[in-house]
Amino acid sequence: MTALTHVASEQSQFISGVADRLSGFLSEQQDVMAAVSADVAPLIGSIANLVTGGKRLRALMCYWGWRGAGGHADDPDIITAGCALELFQAAALIHDDIIDRSDTRRGGPSVHKRFGQLHEMNAWALDSGRFGDAAAILTGDLCLSYSEEAFTDIGPRAASGTPARRIFNVMRAEVMAGQYLDILEEVAGPVRDRGSSVDRAKSIIRYKSAKYSTEHPLALGGALAGAPDGLLKKYSEFSLPLGEAFQMRDDVLGVFGDPETTGKPAGDDLREGKRTVLVGFAINQASAAEADYLDRMLGKPSLGEDEVAEIRHIMVACGALDATESLISELSNQAFEALERLPLHDVPLTALRQLAEAAVSRAA
Repeated sequence: MTALTHVASEQSQFISGVADRLSGFLSEQQDVMAAVSADVAPLIGSIANLVTGGKRLRALMCYWGWRGAGGHADDPDIITAGCALELFQAAALIHDDIIDRSDTRRGGPSVHKRFGQLHEMNAWALDSGRFGDAAAILTGDLCLSYSEEAFTDIGPRAASGTPARRIFNVMRAEVMAGQYLDILEEVAGPVRDRGSSVDRAKSIIRYKSAKYSTEHPLALGGALAGAPDGLLKKYSEFSLPLGEAFQMRDDVLGVFGDPETTGKPAGDDLREGKRTVLVGFAINQASAAEADYLDRMLGKPSLGEDEVAEIRHIMVACGALDATESLISELSNQAFEALERLPLHDVPLTALRQLAEAAVSRAA
């Protein structure tokens, strides 16, 4: 059996195991909620709907970090860790969509939008949007609580004071800090030094996304399997630049991606006012008049197709898109060079290479 065949077989088994564990976990939680009131069923339903899809990138990074450090493929602890990561990601997505005023997620309504629709469908009193936001915040909080509960279920390997627990705790805290830096930049960016906008965007990417998308999950799997500090350091040398390249690719797709593929309306990131590396390069490299135009347009909910097209034109003409693509390539090269230095067997090495290639070359 080739390494590729081994990877496909193990990943399929792991993904199926995570899906089953999530289903069983949420079914148990549904029973707990049913004892409170039948009215709270949509909270669990929203979480279940969100964790059903997705690429499972974080869970898979955790799995191959575990396998690379000698963990057994059929150990239930790694399934539970994958479940905890998926629940944490779902919580982050729910809150992120509220903050960004994003009405869609994975081609369908976001959680706060679904609750708003529930309000309208039942012709309830007061404001549907405010109800939707409030209900989604509570759903995200509940999901965050569930991620902690699932991680605790791992037992001694995830106990207080262990390397795995420290990684899990830091990961969650850094995401919140990164999310704050993101919303701060949306409001403070226009009056801050334009020359440092790219550096600020890189910092946001690192703490809001890159570390929790790739670096921490890979290290978490390794730590759960008892990886030494030296291996965890080499994991980071590979996974951190990969995560940053992954997020920058996502930011490019947020402006230039095909809505049929990405599942989000064209230019939605611009309407949300995201101050990405791509935007930072554009503000730095465009003319003064064009940079002022970008500052005025970013975060404008009513941004039309013509305005989105003009912003795209500016980004291409001033070299911002090329500069971002160049940085993605540079970070990708760093990641792949570090990957070749990892002291891993052929199967986990092949799996990580596949995940890395998919992360930086994706179209959705």
